Amino acid sequence: MGTIIERNIWLTGPVYGIPPLLVPVAHSLLQAREDAARAVAGVRPDALWRRPNGAASAGFHLFHATHALDRLMTYARGESLHDAQQRSIELERSPDLYVDRAFLLEVLDLTIDRALLQLRCTPESSLLKGRTVGSACLPSNVLGLLYHASEHTTRHVGQLITTLKVVQREGATSTAT
Repeated sequence: MGTIIERNIWLTGPVYGIPPLLVPVAHSLLQAREDAARAVAGVRPDALWRRPNGAASAGFHLFHATHALDRLMTYARGESLHDAQQRSIELERSPDLYVDRAFLLEVLDLTIDRALLQLRCTPESSLLKGRTVGSACLPSNVLGLLYHASEHTTRHVGQLITTLKVVQREGATSTAT
C-alpha cells in the first residue's frame, strides 16, 4: 500500500487573488478542506457519528466547522445572520444530528469556496474596520473575524481527525477481542 503524502498548504506560496495579508487565512482553510476530506474518506457512517465517552462526534465537528465558518464570514462582512444560519445553530445542539458524509464534505467545500471568494473581495484597507459578533454585539474587526474563522475551522477539523482515530481504535479493539 502506498504512502499518503500530505501537503503543507502554507508552504505553497501565494493564493491567486488573495491579498497578501489574508493568504494565511486562505492557506488554513485550504488545509482544513484537504485534511477533512482525507480524514473521512472511507469512514462508515456509524463511526462518523459515534460519540466516544460522550464527546462530540466527528460528524458534529465537520458540521459545526462548516456552519461556524459561514457565520463568522457573515459577521466579517458586517451582516447579521439569516434564518438558515440561526437554524444551523439549533441543529448543532441536537443530540441526534446525522448528516451524510458526502453531503457534509460538499457543504464544507462550498463554504470554503465562498470564504475564499470573500477573501479575494476584501481590500486590505478594510481589515481594521470594526465588526460585531452575535446577538450580544461583541466587538471585533474584519481581520480578527477572518483569522478566527480560519483558526476555528482548523481546530474543529483537528478534533474531527482525533475523534475518528479514537473511534476507529475502539472499533479495532472491540473486533479483536
